[in-house]
Amino acid sequence: MFLTISTTGNAAAPATDLGFLLHKHPDKAQAFSTSYGDAHVFYPEASAERTTAALLLEVDPPALLRRGRGKGRGGAPDAALAQYVNDRPYAASSLLAVALRTVFSSALKGECRSHPERAAVALPLRVEVPALPARGGAPLVGRLFEPLGWQVTAEPVALDGRFPEWGDSRYVALTLEGELRLSDALRHLYVLLPVLDDAKHYWVSEDEVDKLLRFGEGWLPHHPEQPLITSRYLSRRWSLTRQARERLELARLADADDVEVEELDNAVEPEAPEEAEERPTPLAVQRREAILASLRDAGAARVLDLGCGQGQLVAALLKDPRFTEITGMDVSARALDMAARRLRLDRLGERQSSRVSLIQGSLTYTDQRLKGYDAAVLCEVVEHVDPPRLPALEYAVFGAARPRTVVVTTPNAEYNVRWESLPHGHVRHADHRFEWSRGEFAGWAHAVAERYGYTVAFVPVGPDDPEVGPPTQMTVFTRTDNPKNAKNPKNQKEAAA
Repeated sequence: MFLTISTTGNAAAPATDLGFLLHKHPDKAQAFSTSYGDAHVFYPEASAERTTAALLLEVDPPALLRRGRGKGRGGAPDAALAQYVNDRPYAASSLLAVALRTVFSSALKGECRSHPERAAVALPLRVEVPALPARGGAPLVGRLFEPLGWQVTAEPVALDGRFPEWGDSRYVALTLEGELRLSDALRHLYVLLPVLDDAKHYWVSEDEVDKLLRFGEGWLPHHPEQPLITSRYLSRRWSLTRQARERLELARLADADDVEVEELDNAVEPEAPEEAEERPTPLAVQRREAILASLRDAGAARVLDLGCGQGQLVAALLKDPRFTEITGMDVSARALDMAARRLRLDRLGERQSSRVSLIQGSLTYTDQRLKGYDAAVLCEVVEHVDPPRLPALEYAVFGAARPRTVVVTTPNAEYNVRWESLPHGHVRHADHRFEWSRGEFAGWAHAVAERYGYTVAFVPVGPDDPEVGPPTQMTVFTRTDNPKNAKNPKNQKEAAA
């Protein structure tokens, strides 16, 4: 297996800096032992104007056969004769990808102590792979590399030049050209070489998900071929593919909101203990009971739990047969996994499982999946949204999804003085962006109702203190089918921005 990486330069920024970035001296030919043979690094040319580094992987076929046998674990995608006669020692595949990570580990991370400024900037790069398996042909090669900034030349290799009527093989001679950081280029190759080959020479376990996300950081969440890349990289193992896609979707949403993933994936923190300790019946239970009563009064059958967290409300809805379709949505894949375990979705009978579904999504984006429901619930959700993003949430729920009934609960900030264990001036949860007084909540609710054509009714939840009101304030929005601004394209764009 053979691969070259070339760059050009000048006296001020010599191309020989490639040696520093790869941590391999241009004047030396170096060999590295791997589990499947020896990897050699050498430089066919090295000058200030142009430098080329070559990686040659000399595969030991008997070692390949000894270390892995058969489909999935072995060195060939087929069995029997393919164990002895196959392309593994010659065509670029996951073997070469592993050699890249082994030999150029520091370059993959973008580390270069001697020339950190060169590692951080884009270089004119040319990558050549003379023999690359491409299940999907040259068009797929372009669809994988071109969105990443590469100019792609993928020339099909004929089965036999003496017999052109036989057509082309599944191999291409690949040339990539573009201006990219060297670390980005290596990460693209590390992930996409085995994807194009559509086979791996080793067993794919859960740690492969972490590798995929680590080397796909910054480019894979937004790649148009992300589903194919994820499926092939993980050898079509459904459970691993699902896990990777959920984490990639979370990364995409975090990037869209310009926040850290941890800030979005916060729905699994335990509820504030003081709420459960203050009353014989926990406030969380009282909230769920109030929500269920409102949904029953509204005659709702198809219900959305938006920001469902660990699925407590979904579980309560599932116990009542009048709710025939229940969908829980949350931005946190971790919370959805915990909800699935809480609900025992894998053990539910066919009738029960057909009533409930869990989906990942963000409430600040319109989502066609949310249309057509009788009711939607935002239980302790709005206070987790940054105030500038509230108009987007309002439009996504009230303007685009437009259920007949919307139930919203949120903490009453005035009641915080009754929590003895809550320091003055603090909010009840570390992730709360704000907590409204009763007047502020009422003002927000009336404005939303006026804008999108709803009426509002306010319901206290928990003990209604004569001075500061209840600990939780709840409002029930009922659609009037007479929205004033919901269908105004200008308002829709502004709210979704």
